Amino acid sequence: MVELDIQIPSTFDPFAEAEEFGKTGTKDYVHIRIQQRNGRKSLTTVEGLKQELSSDKILKSLKKEFCCNGNVVYDKELGKIIQLQGDQRKKVAHFLVNAGIVKKEQIKIHGF
Repeated sequence: MVELDIQIPSTFDPFAEAEEFGKTGTKDYVHIRIQQRNGRKSLTTVEGLKQELSSDKILKSLKKEFCCNGNVVYDKELGKIIQLQGDQRKKVAHFLVNAGIVKKEQIKIHGF
């Protein structure tokens, strides 16, 4: 018989290094999503902002800038989430970068 030199790959955990540092990588990002309501109505959510930032002041500035309504919702896992009426994804990303709240590389825009 012929001996084959085959190595069986071990299981690879892509998040192993991230867990050593105490974070999985998603905490650094600000996620901007859109949720479809009924018909043409939609809702823009912003999550992942740092806890030391005042969500109420950011919300007030966003509402005044975009002429829309919104509120802050608290989630046990995600923390404070800012909700805005309408599709404001690109506007919110541009606002957060220009205000110096987050860097452009830290923003993830989701949705259709």
